[in-house]
Amino acid sequence: MSASPAPFAPAPEDRRDLAAESIARAAAQALRLELETYPKPGLVSHVDSGSHADMDAGTFRASTGAIAPFFQSLARAGAAGASMPALRRIGLEAEAAMRAATGGVNTHRGAIFGVGLLCAAAGALPRAGAGALGRLVQERYGAAILDGPVLLHAPGARARRRHGVGGAPAEAVAGFPSLYRVGLPALRRGRQARPGDAEAARVEACLALVAHVEDTNLLHRGGPAGFAFARAEAARFIAEGGVAQPDWRERAEALHRAFVARNLSPGGAADLLAMTLFVDGIERGGMEGRP
Repeated sequence: MSASPAPFAPAPEDRRDLAAESIARAAAQALRLELETYPKPGLVSHVDSGSHADMDAGTFRASTGAIAPFFQSLARAGAAGASMPALRRIGLEAEAAMRAATGGVNTHRGAIFGVGLLCAAAGALPRAGAGALGRLVQERYGAAILDGPVLLHAPGARARRRHGVGGAPAEAVAGFPSLYRVGLPALRRGRQARPGDAEAARVEACLALVAHVEDTNLLHRGGPAGFAFARAEAARFIAEGGVAQPDWRERAEALHRAFVARNLSPGGAADLLAMTLFVDGIERGGMEGRP
């Protein structure tokens, strides 16, 4: 009697490929979930374009499809112990693909940076426990993040210089504290307040991040007055109960309209919402709330 064939076991290289594919799927899903969240004050969603005349949901969907393969490359690079300059090269390729897909519109530059770093960290960690991805970014890449080239004329860079805020680079250098201390707790609080309503939980996380983050997009569009208005109104929404309020959706929609009237768009908070959803999905072992 012949022996049964041994069960197939993927080679180490195949396992790395499968892990990187899974990480990239989680990253793309996080971007899709961020888009499929309404109302987000001033931001593009599947419902409307918020404060943006040059982009809509279709632009974001095209961008997500174009950059998803680069998240796989970043995960593989992280698994191989690649340096920050190597990750930056992949990120620049992703940005070029984004602009080609959107006709030059910047939909996801911040997400390529933040979610991309977290993909590299996920690739380096077979199992990502609570806070592990942020710690790895801080320890492995923190010093090098600030040593890279500065896009002097990018709106975020101008706002950081003019107003003396750290913005996305400072968040990454510190291991994304806003994600872990604000975004994830708010997402989980929203789930408890509205069981079964994944969109409500995402709105809770978004508004909590707007209230907390030094968002250079808000400073660029609204200056200090617009920045202060946005943070104060988002903080008031959260302090009054957030999505636990019976009329939370009406209140959030009113806030969305107020941001649009002032041409405000908290793009930094939107990027951190996507990062929050990615980390939550990785830590929980899968993505929930698929649209």
